[in-house]
Amino acid sequence: MSVWDRPEPSTRPVPLDRQRIVAAAIALADEGGLDEVSLRKVAARLNAGPMRLYGYISTKQELFDLMVDEVYAEILPQEQPGDWREALRTLAHRTRHAALRHEWLADLLGSRPALGPNALAVGEATLAALNSLTDIDTALRAVETVSAYFTGAIRREIANLRAERATGLSKHDWQRASGPHLTRMLATGRFPALTKAVYDGTDVDAEASFATGLDWVLDAVAAKLT
Repeated sequence: MSVWDRPEPSTRPVPLDRQRIVAAAIALADEGGLDEVSLRKVAARLNAGPMRLYGYISTKQELFDLMVDEVYAEILPQEQPGDWREALRTLAHRTRHAALRHEWLADLLGSRPALGPNALAVGEATLAALNSLTDIDTALRAVETVSAYFTGAIRREIANLRAERATGLSKHDWQRASGPHLTRMLATGRFPALTKAVYDGTDVDAEASFATGLDWVLDAVAAKLT
């Protein structure tokens, strides 16, 4: 029986429920990442014995599933998007914003489909916008293609944020520190395409890069749909 179908035990002697357990786990993950999440630490935050939690959560993976579904409630659009392009753009941007609030989400994106009620509602809203345009297999490939793009882009952005914290160097600080080595390498003439990119390319922030890449992917999907 899945965690979604398994009933919760009674709340005595310490008042507990899955909602409180998941909220505590998310708080721990927001503070220190998924490595900080354990049933023992969650129980300590709730002033309960660790064994009490096993009545609600059987494994750490179940806890992660519940945490992800709780965040999907933040991704779920407040109203049905007007068309397929808006639906997929909304999914991408709301997922990115959720991951910036909960960086650990990036570590769990892209695995097996989430099956919680909020995740299913997000999937329903997204596919419903494509329903009348094409067959279900094409609709699924369209969603998978856009999801593959924003999952990769989000993971790269979160990885850069983590690198900034780990090194104490911002993106521009790191570029300045790496400048002398890169300048020497480019001066060899072995990397003409990279030289053009470094000296002539426009530096854009993560949000602009994400939006541009998403538009290109959506344009490709549009060409396929028509």
